[in-house]
Amino acid sequence: MKPTIVIGHKNPDTDSICSAICYADLKSRLTGEKFIPCRAGEVNSETAFVLERNGFEPPALIESLEPKIADVQFRRTDGIEAEISLKRAWEHMRDENIQTVPILTDRNKIKGILTLGDQARFYMEDQDAHALSKAKTPYKNIADTLQGEVVVGDPEDVFSDGKVVVAAANPDIMEDYIDENDMVLIGNRYESQLCAIEMNAGCIVIGLGAKVSKTITKLATESGCVIIVSPLDTYTCAKLINQAVPVGHIMKKDNFITFNLEDSVAEVKKTVSKLRVRYFPVLDSDDRYVGMISQRNLLNVEKQKVILVDHNEKGQAVDGIRSAQVVEVIDHHRIDSVETMNPIYFRNQPLGCTATIISMMYRENNISIEPKIAGLLCSAIISDTLMFRSPTCTPADESIARYLAGVAGIKIEEYATAMFNAGSQLSRKTPDEIFHIDCKQFRADNYSLIVSQVTSVSTRELGKVKKKMLPYMETLLPNSGVDMLFMMLTNIINESTELLFVGANTDSVVRTAFSVTPDDSSAVLEGVVSRKKQVLGPLIEAIEKM
Repeated sequence: MKPTIVIGHKNPDTDSICSAICYADLKSRLTGEKFIPCRAGEVNSETAFVLERNGFEPPALIESLEPKIADVQFRRTDGIEAEISLKRAWEHMRDENIQTVPILTDRNKIKGILTLGDQARFYMEDQDAHALSKAKTPYKNIADTLQGEVVVGDPEDVFSDGKVVVAAANPDIMEDYIDENDMVLIGNRYESQLCAIEMNAGCIVIGLGAKVSKTITKLATESGCVIIVSPLDTYTCAKLINQAVPVGHIMKKDNFITFNLEDSVAEVKKTVSKLRVRYFPVLDSDDRYVGMISQRNLLNVEKQKVILVDHNEKGQAVDGIRSAQVVEVIDHHRIDSVETMNPIYFRNQPLGCTATIISMMYRENNISIEPKIAGLLCSAIISDTLMFRSPTCTPADESIARYLAGVAGIKIEEYATAMFNAGSQLSRKTPDEIFHIDCKQFRADNYSLIVSQVTSVSTRELGKVKKKMLPYMETLLPNSGVDMLFMMLTNIINESTELLFVGANTDSVVRTAFSVTPDDSSAVLEGVVSRKKQVLGPLIEAIEKM
């Protein structure tokens, strides 16, 4: 069974990352099962500081939860080499209960595909007596197919010229239809064997396990005639001999379809639904063969179990969330649009931080909080509440943060200053990096909007950011997929926000929402520091009144 993923929202902030790590730890300790913390975007500077300070690596990056071929239970069957006989290929396919087998190079790359249909066509179509030479059939294949052995000649040589002849007549008549280099299926009659060699046959197949005389052996050696001895009768040898043809002769060499482990199951389904093919080779990132997948395999894809932390909106969730099975949600935001097939554990509390909820759950389950985990939880609360300055901060947030600081050995004021300074450094970032440090997408009525926020302890730094952000937002809007862009430049010390905005009707929306007079796509909002509690609600109400 796959481990359950614990993941926060896109463009993750410190709470999103820390809550994923800590809740995965709590769930693992509670259940004994495997929970993997992940992230849905790049780690910002503030979060990187927190992770390094507390001794954690960034969680694994998940760009999409859309199932890939690697997530499908397909058959890891072996391939075969092009030189293998049709007889051996059939036995392999019979034993593995498969109808398609890949033909591989010595580096596990695909040369071709062989199906039962290919074999049937080869047998049913009228193959002339030159079939084995056209296929350049190795003598070892012929000996193996006829359950015999090569007693004169090199088994690795190939039969590449001539036809197959059944010598059922007396030697006088044989001379009329045996040509040079032919392969002659013959019995134990000395005269017939001698005649075939004298007619410069390339190979004689002696049936019924007859012993080969020293004279015949010597003459065959001198004339370069290969001798194969089989225990089978001549009729059976004639019936089976075409099964010695190497599979490389009849395999499909072109126009066969392969898939990669990283291919999307949804896209693969679209492709195979248009084809009358049942099995397809699967390749790894180096184009090496790893197995065969069928259309039936694509119907039984195990959904990835996911726990969402610090969000519950589809617009903020990792791509492909519809293809996953959401089993829990732990959040402190408004309840929105993530849908589930079955009832789930959903915990949403009006607190300043998701990490506060998770800290409570440690206590409720009598699970001790290790110092490193306490450091992450405390950092998340300090970040989300702007060191208790945000109106979203509750007495519970501050009380739990101070308790966690004691466990982790953190001096809150000193630590918060270092953390916020590490997260600022906005002058080193491009406008695109700044905008996506902490941005979230929302819907209001028939409109979609993005609200981004950056924080700093420096008025001068925020001023510099403003100069480059408005032009950037103008160019971003047409390709953003939303109707409106807002950006909060929040000064932690002054406890104020300058709100930048672009998009149709955003000027009137801001006027209505905050009772201010905007100036050049900007409005200063005194006492406003919280996106969730002070900005998002008024914006949505104003948009819905439009």
